[in-house]
Amino acid sequence: MALIKPVKGISPVWGENCWIAENATVVGDVKMGDNCTIWFNAVVRGDVNAIEIGHNTNIQDGAVIHCTYQKTKTIIGNYVSIAHNAVVHGCVIEDQVLIGMGAIVMDGAVIESGSIIAAGAIVTQNTRVPAGSIYAGNPAKLLKEVSPSAAEVFMRTANNYLMYAEWFKE
Repeated sequence: MALIKPVKGISPVWGENCWIAENATVVGDVKMGDNCTIWFNAVVRGDVNAIEIGHNTNIQDGAVIHCTYQKTKTIIGNYVSIAHNAVVHGCVIEDQVLIGMGAIVMDGAVIESGSIIAAGAIVTQNTRVPAGSIYAGNPAKLLKEVSPSAAEVFMRTANNYLMYAEWFKE
């Protein structure tokens, strides 16, 4: 069973058809919508501020979602994929976004809808990534716009992770 723990009397809550891996950790002020998945060794830590996660979002293996005490909560939209070992901290991730493997998104950053943060990218504090952009590097900068063919990756990835979770429910 996953570690689901209240902090200061506030327990995580989630919608219908969510799946949380046995060794994932979800604590404190965390609210998840429907059809979300939290994968192996992921940590969603709403101890010092709130974390809000929309519908159909996946937090993949080893990812860390956190926030900043008395400053920034973390808001993650719908159909978001946060890949393996990414860190999302005190920021806003809008709908249909892909945060690549090992990427870091820091406090106050806003990743607008339909954007991709490349694997290993570091989005520094208070950076605003415009809708439909691909950002890469350290510090992350605009690489190019998301092509119409690449845009389908958001829905495909989100839906794939729902399918994968079904394998573990059997």
